[in-house]
Amino acid sequence: MSNLTNKLRILAIHGYAQSDDIFKTKLGSLRKGFKREIDFVFLKAPHKVPMKSNFDIDDVEEAYGWWFNTKDHIFKAIVPSNSVIGFEDSITVIEKVFQESGPFDGILGFSQGAAFVVILCFMQQKNLLQIKFDFAIIISGFKSLCAPHAIYYDGKINIPSLHIYGKTDKVIPTEMAEEIIEMFINKMKMTHEGGHYVPIVLPTEVKKPQDTFNIRINLYVPNIHIMFA
Repeated sequence: MSNLTNKLRILAIHGYAQSDDIFKTKLGSLRKGFKREIDFVFLKAPHKVPMKSNFDIDDVEEAYGWWFNTKDHIFKAIVPSNSVIGFEDSITVIEKVFQESGPFDGILGFSQGAAFVVILCFMQQKNLLQIKFDFAIIISGFKSLCAPHAIYYDGKINIPSLHIYGKTDKVIPTEMAEEIIEMFINKMKMTHEGGHYVPIVLPTEVKKPQDTFNIRINLYVPNIHIMFA
């Protein structure tokens, strides 16, 4: 996809108990480092996380989720469930942002947002949604253990993808992050020594963006220096 500025447009999907504004802040260094190459559009999940949640919440007033998998409207990534409360509402939000603010070259997701991105990759490949993007960046991603989501893991995904996760992540175990990577055919993997967060990525040498994700990522990755908060 192309636009008048020749900048990549990436839709950013926050994690559980975050918001568009919180995620925008957490990606501050990344946005600054690639301000000439990338326009980020931040999307907020439609469901407010209840205050009774025992999840580590940065800001109760800015805590949202893409779906819940317990009867008391809480999400737990490592707990199998038959529930995906609110998932269809989130699909509607995705379709709306593509219609009103698209097109997007790629989508980026963190944690629950990354799990959502994986599902969206499958849905796009199977033409289950009227959306189109060319690549995915999946940070601390995992396979949803919600039974209704099982249909979205039936087969390999061709879309180019970059997977990033921390080796000491206590929220999403390493084996869960690695399991989801195996679904993708055209993939790249980056790991860091930290935990469950987005590493601060700064380019040490930015080259002119090219027309495809593969060329762009092959230019950027060898010249990226990763720092940690």
